[in-house]
Amino acid sequence: MSVSEQPPAAEIAAGYAFEGAALDLGALLWDGVCHPDAPIRIPLTVLNRHGLVAGATGTGKTKTLQLIAEQLSAHGVPVFLADIKGDVSGISAPGADGEKARERAGQVGQEWRSTGFPCEFYGLGGTGPGIPVRATVTSFGPVLLSKVLQLNQTQEQSLGLIFHYADAKGLELVDLKDLRAVVAFLVSDTGKSELKGIGGLSTVTAGVILRALTAFEQQGAGGFFGEPEFDTGELLRTAPDGRGIVSVLELPAVQDKPQLFSTFLMWMLADLYNDLPEVGDLDKPKLVFFFDEAHLLFSGASKAFLESITQTVRLIRSKGIGVFFVTQTPKDVPGDVLAQLGNRVQQALRAFTPDDAKALKATVRTFPNSPYDLEEVLTGLGTGEAVVTVLSERGAPTPVAATRLRAPESLMGPVDAAALDAAVKASPLHGRYAEAVDRESAYEKLTAEQHAAESAALEAAAAAEAEKAAKAAGKPGARAPKPEPSLAEQVVGSGMFKSLARSIGTQLGREISRSIFGTARRGR
Repeated sequence: MSVSEQPPAAEIAAGYAFEGAALDLGALLWDGVCHPDAPIRIPLTVLNRHGLVAGATGTGKTKTLQLIAEQLSAHGVPVFLADIKGDVSGISAPGADGEKARERAGQVGQEWRSTGFPCEFYGLGGTGPGIPVRATVTSFGPVLLSKVLQLNQTQEQSLGLIFHYADAKGLELVDLKDLRAVVAFLVSDTGKSELKGIGGLSTVTAGVILRALTAFEQQGAGGFFGEPEFDTGELLRTAPDGRGIVSVLELPAVQDKPQLFSTFLMWMLADLYNDLPEVGDLDKPKLVFFFDEAHLLFSGASKAFLESITQTVRLIRSKGIGVFFVTQTPKDVPGDVLAQLGNRVQQALRAFTPDDAKALKATVRTFPNSPYDLEEVLTGLGTGEAVVTVLSERGAPTPVAATRLRAPESLMGPVDAAALDAAVKASPLHGRYAEAVDRESAYEKLTAEQHAAESAALEAAAAAEAEKAAKAAGKPGARAPKPEPSLAEQVVGSGMFKSLARSIGTQLGREISRSIFGTARRGR
């Protein structure tokens, strides 16, 4: 029986009959039957209205991301994907032409063709395969760094004060040793008076921050901060053939640092928000950003941090950026954020425990009314099937549709390590970002000032000894003439950092401007 002969199914199918360009997700499922004549689609124009891909482990979320990313690339839209488990790199290679792919294609009315897509592969700080993605501590900002270091609200506020001071005085925080040097200076005898007028920094709080930084570095995370800093504008590129480049951040090597990679993804999103101009609604988005393992970002987050995420998600769509959060259940995403996710692909949920049953009921309540028994449908979906609702071209929610998803046309699995390494080294970005650079910054400047102060102290001590010796020898008038005050003596006389502020603060001219997340703004 065709879908047109079943009134509820025909009404659902009509809700997905868009006029403009759209991505094909799959075909309608009704009464246990798949209808290839009823395609389920997402209009290209609404993909900057954000979305959610959710489902239990093993239900095919990664393949859904791959399916959407392929079609975005084919439409000339760049894509960013985080590869948590190391199995998304196959999007760069043609898929295996097998019986299962052909069978799925036939069920959903898909003309399946084995195709690879243009990709760039990145790695956090050079850990694992990929072009290194680094951020300076200054641009990362105190709010995101506090989340990574798991600081409490008081400690976060103190870290913000430290950043404020370093920004105002021109102390560039490039890597973690720069931050550690500034913290140590501000609780030293010569530096502790510097923050008195704006709140001060307690020795106890400074100790907590320093210990957190030390533990963080011992986990091997120091390499994620430094230069050359990654320009997130690289994510907006298209290939020579007009297809959007799929940027894959390879994260298997840092799976044991979930707070780090989830917060780093938020930095990338915030950096894009800071630097891109307002464009309003476009025919297609500039970039679609898939935020995998989204629950890690929200877990343990402070109220201020959640408010910042909400504001960024709300405003970034006007910059032409679409964000899809990927997690297990909608309840992993705060309500204020969830309310902004207009496109929903919900894969199967399991109800093995009372908590699972509660999550299932909560998920059902987030969908519009529908003729389906959603509790039954969501627990009965197979791998590669989902319940879908998206925004129509006029911005209204489409009817809820149980959907059998299309098969990705690229390789459903990782490419081999040699091919991945070759792709990384062949990239035009490799020479730009591969080698770390350690230039003069806060650590070097403070160390130089400390050495100058020590030299001045030695010089003063030697002059005093010489004067004492001259007096003891009974030689009137033998007192050595007082030398012109050196820079080092100025440091001793007026406090080490006051001199530093004069020599560096005048170069900077003003405090660094910061955004919603406290990330440093930079022109692009």
